This record gives sequence, structure tokens and C-alpha cells, in this order.
Amino acid sequence: MEALDYVGVGAIEFFLLPGGKVLANEMAPRVHNSGHWTQDACYTSQFEQHIRAIANWPLGSPERFANAEMINLIGDDVSDWPQWASQNGVKLHLYGKREARPGRKMGHVVKLTPMRS
Repeated sequence: MEALDYVGVGAIEFFLLPGGKVLANEMAPRVHNSGHWTQDACYTSQFEQHIRAIANWPLGSPERFANAEMINLIGDDVSDWPQWASQNGVKLHLYGKREARPGRKMGHVVKLTPMRS
């Protein structure tokens, strides 16, 4: 990123495969949907951090204050939103897209749990 004179958030999406093998799936010179959980579980989200970086402001702490599990709502999964919204410790994010289609990301939920010391 330094060689490209890039300023901002960069993301690498990893998948944990059965057996513990890690696969790098995608590299993105921007905030990334795999990091949306930072809105709910970190002192400074990836979105705020990106704005701070490009505005040349001091960066915020990316420290996590809660464990987070992010679940994408793909296609008709979005119709389960009332079930997600009724659960404690769950943050629901709907993207406002009008039509749910197979494979289309319609939103996500973040399940938060306390961090153990």
C-alpha cells in the first residue's frame, strides 16, 4: 500500500477452511463487507477509520470491546429480520434494497458477546 501511495482502509478477506487452513479470498483497497461488524464491536469502525485516514485526522483505536459474529442475509434470508431483531445482543443492518434475489446481499446481523478477560 505504501508503494501505491494509498491512504485509507485496506481489507483482506480470509476464509477459515475445515482442518484450520486459511484461504485469502479477496484484497480490497477500501472498507469491505467482511468488516461491517466493526460498526458494532469496535471503538472505531472501519468506516470512521477510513474517513479519519483520508482526512489526515488522528486514527482511532480499532480495539474490539465485544466478540462479534457477522451473518449475511442473502436473498430471502432477509425475511427472517423480525426473528433477528427480537434477540438480545444482536444488531440488525438492512440495506433497503427493494428486491430480494438469490445470491443478493440484503443485509447482515452482528451477534455480540462479552469478551472474557
